[in-house]
Amino acid sequence: MFKKLLLTATLTVGMATSALADYTMIVPQKPGGGTSVWAEIVAGQLEKFLGEKIVIKHYPGARDIPGFNKWHNEMRDDDKVIMVSHGGNGVAFLQEEVDYNYGEYESIGAMNLNIIAGKAKGADMDKPSFAAGSGMVPEAFAMTMLICGPDKTVDEYVACFKDNVTWVPGMSGGERRLAFKRGELNGTRENPAAYKKHVAGNDNAELWFHHGILQADGSHADDPNYPGYQFEILFEQRWGVAPSGDLYDAYKLVKSFRDGLQKALWVNAGNPNAETLQAALTAMAADPEATAIIAKKVGNYDWKIGAEGNAHRDTLMTFITEAALRNLVKFNTEALGLNSVFKENLVK
Repeated sequence: MFKKLLLTATLTVGMATSALADYTMIVPQKPGGGTSVWAEIVAGQLEKFLGEKIVIKHYPGARDIPGFNKWHNEMRDDDKVIMVSHGGNGVAFLQEEVDYNYGEYESIGAMNLNIIAGKAKGADMDKPSFAAGSGMVPEAFAMTMLICGPDKTVDEYVACFKDNVTWVPGMSGGERRLAFKRGELNGTRENPAAYKKHVAGNDNAELWFHHGILQADGSHADDPNYPGYQFEILFEQRWGVAPSGDLYDAYKLVKSFRDGLQKALWVNAGNPNAETLQAALTAMAADPEATAIIAKKVGNYDWKIGAEGNAHRDTLMTFITEAALRNLVKFNTEALGLNSVFKENLVK
């Protein structure tokens, strides 16, 4: 009897120790969402190099904000908990009342992605129809400038948007894709992997524009996967000058926070496991098999790991100015009908 109890106790302690050794990855959306699927793929590959299991927990909520807030307020001091964020969290950080603050965290790694806009083949994109939503804000800014041209005030861009763009509210991602496939919308946008399926794989669709890839100096470079279709290139080809001005500065801000933080892993600043996680991610990112599996989901884009990830975050912060924030909120509320707020605490 004593041996049986001892064995039971040993197994219980062993199980508890194993459970305590697990990492938890917090995903702010329900299972099946794009970031949830990405997190599952990354966790499955990362734990091979980490040598410990990663358990995923989902905390869904409106616009994927509550889960990030929960980690920030209740879980970030746990050294074995990793936060997964996506580009929508970056947009919300700029224009909604959220608790989380990227400046307080240590980057394990971020994928610096690019979002691709597609259009119906042969469509008149001076009169686009597009699904509305906070996740579509950079596309709205870009298409407005492409259509309306240079040297305009934000008020003039708002008026031009309303005159020319059909902004369709209330669509889920699946509904948006189906509407585009049916020709009910003539524009759409996707991450690189989804673009291959829903636009490049559609005989009635073609590339419209992309936003470029954020560089260390704060500039945006053309995407070698889609050369010649970066917004800035297309704007200058059409209008003869490079884009500039108040709306362009707001556009650079919002596209950088969405696409530059499209997929990211965070722990709290000072987490003693940060270097271990960064080393495992570095090894994973150098492994051909692991990178091929991840690239199948989001495309072939580089990781910004550890100090490079923190520097990447710091570059994003340099885009935050009072004028850019105010114009972001102005266009979002007056043109797009979003409930955006000016966050004075972000202005340095």
